[in-house]
Amino acid sequence: MSDGADGNRDVTTGAASDVADWWRTDIIDMMPGAIRMRGRPIEELIGQVTFPQMIWLMLRGELPTPAAAELLQAALVAAVDHGPQAPSIATARMAVTCGASLNGALASAVNMLDDVHGGAGEQAVELYGLIEAAGGPEATAACLDRWTAERSAFIPGFGHRFHKPVDPRAPRLLALVDAAARDGVCTGRFAAIGRAVEATLLARKGKPVPMNIDGATAVIFAELGFPPPLARGLFCLSRSVGILAHAFEQMEQGGRNKGPTPPQYRWTYGGPNPIEGD
Repeated sequence: MSDGADGNRDVTTGAASDVADWWRTDIIDMMPGAIRMRGRPIEELIGQVTFPQMIWLMLRGELPTPAAAELLQAALVAAVDHGPQAPSIATARMAVTCGASLNGALASAVNMLDDVHGGAGEQAVELYGLIEAAGGPEATAACLDRWTAERSAFIPGFGHRFHKPVDPRAPRLLALVDAAARDGVCTGRFAAIGRAVEATLLARKGKPVPMNIDGATAVIFAELGFPPPLARGLFCLSRSVGILAHAFEQMEQGGRNKGPTPPQYRWTYGGPNPIEGD
């Protein structure tokens, strides 16, 4: 007799197995006195692997080489913070002044990291993959045309409204990718694609549209074989460090009900019957 979910499981074995099989995972196994992550006892991981290595193990089921973990770590370090003007950071600080706990501030801020603010890295990995599948750097121009026709007029990972002419994080990350490629840690093909996008945008616009932090970390994530959705997840992990730091700093500074601007500054009203003096 079948339970309907597994054609060869006998329901007479009892409800316990039905409950246990409700969730199925290859990530963690546990019983009293024992915890294994991806088959590895936790006590063998503690003190032996770095946090980037642990991230890799949990996401991919295996430990990376130390060199690959160092490249991942560089991407995570580079994206931890971008100041209180970033909507996610501002949200965390405002949440604390409204009485939110640190975990509440973290949750509020991470929920801001979506397609527009926080999603460019994932989109850049998608774009690089599109170019790679089409033949590599030589296919860049055609793939950019396809991207702007089918997805967005914005090319993810390039240009920055604040850092002009260069986002200082991108050249450093690309230099690390170049070194890793020379050492055989990665192929370097996605770094070449990223540079081809940059060159194509320069030729088309007549001015530099340099790679930004999202484009550079996307090069690393693509070189290391992470799929696009995990690029956003990894960015969220990275930016959570900055969010936590800002939320805790605001908690120590105090303040109550701080909005996005000081109270003496007002919004622009465009409706009927404005108050005199507006």
